[in-house]
Amino acid sequence: MIVKTVPVGPLEVNCYILGCKDTAQAVIIDPGDDEEQILAAIQEDNFKITHILLTHGHADHIAAVAQVQQATGAKIFIHQGDHLLVEHAKMQAAMFDLRVPAPFKIDAYLQDGEKISFGKHELTVLSTPGHSPGCVCFLNNGYVFSGDTLFWDSIGRTDLPGGSHTQILESIRNKLFTLSPETRVYPGHGLPTTIAREIKCNPFINQ
Repeated sequence: MIVKTVPVGPLEVNCYILGCKDTAQAVIIDPGDDEEQILAAIQEDNFKITHILLTHGHADHIAAVAQVQQATGAKIFIHQGDHLLVEHAKMQAAMFDLRVPAPFKIDAYLQDGEKISFGKHELTVLSTPGHSPGCVCFLNNGYVFSGDTLFWDSIGRTDLPGGSHTQILESIRNKLFTLSPETRVYPGHGLPTTIAREIKCNPFINQ
């Protein structure tokens, strides 16, 4: 599987493009801004985008969804728990002086344990509420795309509407820290890490 990282927007959201080398089918995770950069990265490999997958509905992760969908024709997927966040994206953006996402139509709601296939690859949806009610992560052999749930030495903030510190810790311990220690973690912001490192070093989990 090809993994391309495109940092976008003022908060440097990690937009990920996951591609199948054999079929050129690909998915995009969290097109948060700067659609020109995202589309240029797609064109470098002539990827055919089948899914736009959203780890959650905060404005910094969805601002370029409508434009990327229009350019690629891909279907848009998010967990139903964050439906209201998408509906109120304009209000969210105003709170943090971010770009207002253009409206878009959600094609389907993600379910815990659901499989998303593209080319010869498959992602498993992990429901990980806490940063927001509908936060999810996406798991592939040896990789987990953790959105704003787990970071290098940190976790997602839980002081925003719908956030829960108790829930995010439960999600990390029960869904992420049960993965193979060698699993590589690609977060929504910042540098990659591993499950083993965060189990050992993450100060928010080891309080």
